Amino acid sequence: MLDALTETVGGIATNSGFFSIFANFSENWGYLVMICVACLLLYLAIVRQFEPLLLLPIAFGMLLANIPAGNIIHMEYFIAPAGADPSMYPMFNEILHHGGLADMLYLGVKLGIYPPLIFLGIGTMTDFGPLISNPVSLLLGAAAQIGIFATYAGARLLGFGAAEAGAIGIIGGADGPTAIFVTTKLAPALLGSIAVAAYSYMALVPVIQPPIMKLLTTKKERSIVMTQMRPVSKTEKIVFPIMCSLLVCLILPDTTPLIGMLMLGNLMKESGVVERINKTAGNELMNIITIFLGVSVGCTTSANTFLTLDTIKIVVLGLAAFCLGTAGGVLLGKLLCLITHGRINPLIGSAGVSAVPMAARVSQKVGQQENPKNFLLMHAMGPNVAGVIGSAIAAGILINMLS
Repeated sequence: MLDALTETVGGIATNSGFFSIFANFSENWGYLVMICVACLLLYLAIVRQFEPLLLLPIAFGMLLANIPAGNIIHMEYFIAPAGADPSMYPMFNEILHHGGLADMLYLGVKLGIYPPLIFLGIGTMTDFGPLISNPVSLLLGAAAQIGIFATYAGARLLGFGAAEAGAIGIIGGADGPTAIFVTTKLAPALLGSIAVAAYSYMALVPVIQPPIMKLLTTKKERSIVMTQMRPVSKTEKIVFPIMCSLLVCLILPDTTPLIGMLMLGNLMKESGVVERINKTAGNELMNIITIFLGVSVGCTTSANTFLTLDTIKIVVLGLAAFCLGTAGGVLLGKLLCLITHGRINPLIGSAGVSAVPMAARVSQKVGQQENPKNFLLMHAMGPNVAGVIGSAIAAGILINMLS
């Protein structure tokens, strides 16, 4: 009896994650590092409340993925080895019979299902009124996408392939679902690194943007008070998503999943005739998809794929993309301020990155620091929602060029 008990305890001990890490520490130290990184991200999500809705499930997925022999995900089922026939992947038969929990959830990422459904939910919560009221906002949203294409060039110089560089560049759009959508199409092996970088920088918008905004503008420019926006009719708000879908998707069909779902959600909101499914899309459905997306993406960040030189490059390039996008929007804002003889506050240009509504709130905060009577939030929401459309268009361009 004692021998059997000893054997059982010994078997449990040798099969434990602790034994796997410390018995062969020289090879498995990466698991311990990634567990520490996951705990840091959990701290940022819970204590600092940086994008907790997505950062928390991503961080916990990272924690689960780095438990040795946990078998929660098998990325080899999704990424074809060099020289293999890509048509054989993903290996659905292997996933269904031998896959772990995250393998099943990751199918929604691999097949491009989750990001468009997130966009559907975003559409139900988005007010395009500020953009319709001030169409110039479209230019500011477009200018903020310069970070995407500048970083694409930088990634190519650092040795990344064209498709990988496109996936890295999309971080500059500050739109997590778009970054995931593009990466699964162009460079699925980089998904974990790109997703973590994208959502981390989205969470750090209040930290990263203000120094750039203050560096590129004068106190006088930051103090500009913009006039009240014109009211937008219900008819305009209903027509906008229909016309935007037709125009953008006919020009760039690759944007249809993202733009189409975004505008469908917005049409459900503005039409007012489908209140029940509008609430479902913006609440229950979006919450469920957010959990599935976060956990499955987090599970792709195992030590053997995440702790590489390429990940460091991606983190640095992602920061550069985000900073350049912010700078591009602010600089065009300065130009429009000059053209309009001081009627546009350049600070709203920083909201052209599509971190909705956080970037618009940062514009408001920085503006009020210079002039307490300054209320830029609604003016900044125009470039902010334009940035969502702009990042989706940039994604369509990259997929069209590089896939």
